[in-house]
Amino acid sequence: MEGVARASVAGSSHVRLPQRWRLRQRHAVPSSAARRPRGRAVACAASADADVVHLFDAAKLTVDEFVTSGMVVGLGSGAASGLAVQYLGTRLRRGSLTGIVGVPSSATCASEAEKAGIKISSNDEGPQIDFAFTDADIIEEGTLAAVIGRRKIETGEPSFIQEKGIVKSAGKVAFIIDNDKYVNGVEGSIPVLIKSGNWIDTAEEIDDLFLGDAEVWRRPSIGTAGPSGGDFPLVTKEGYHILDVIFTTPIKDLGKVAEDLENIVGVVDHGIICNTTSYAVVASKGEVQVLNQKSSVIPNT
Repeated sequence: MEGVARASVAGSSHVRLPQRWRLRQRHAVPSSAARRPRGRAVACAASADADVVHLFDAAKLTVDEFVTSGMVVGLGSGAASGLAVQYLGTRLRRGSLTGIVGVPSSATCASEAEKAGIKISSNDEGPQIDFAFTDADIIEEGTLAAVIGRRKIETGEPSFIQEKGIVKSAGKVAFIIDNDKYVNGVEGSIPVLIKSGNWIDTAEEIDDLFLGDAEVWRRPSIGTAGPSGGDFPLVTKEGYHILDVIFTTPIKDLGKVAEDLENIVGVVDHGIICNTTSYAVVASKGEVQVLNQKSSVIPNT
């Protein structure tokens, strides 16, 4: 089971920040929050139901298209992945699929898989993963590079590093998404896992690297906080922090951002997945499209 995030007083916001970073971030508001409409009506139930139906259609197609009997399947995280896990369990109960072993990306996913009747294993046990599916926060049109691990409302340690490990070790992967998450020019948050020692130096270097294009915020363990993560920044079970690098201008090349981050001292990993044999299963306008790198542009309709 994943370790629960713990509070770190030693890594609190009382640490004095470098002058440049403090001045740059003092009055900053994450772009996603700044653009959030106020007073907007809650989406009607019919619209929400339609979204679930579209996601289920995409999840169902993912299983039907890519999973065959005897496979070891990486089970991702998110709403669509949860639906795919349920449908995979249904096909096993019906007998139309047999001999499936699932490798879950989180404790929650493992619980869902067991309830669905899927035999599970762990990535540490070393089974060769034939295929994996997962939700993506956003996908770059053309390359199918994906971002996972953006902060959700729920608290607790994020599972994206385990999820990324499963995806990267799979023979092929399908990202299940809504059409509005398939974009040309990615914006928003890229989660970056960093070492806790000298984390300010790492944050400063990332801030300098993407100066004018992104804001750098250390993720708090609960609720909201300032750029330094408040009194209780999130600390993973390995002792790492997470920086949310929030791009306010479109990224031209997500793979280049990944490469630049990996060259920074103190960066352990990040939420960008690229250079994999990947497919995008896109739910849009009452239909589901399966795209690969050779056919990864959805025509305007």
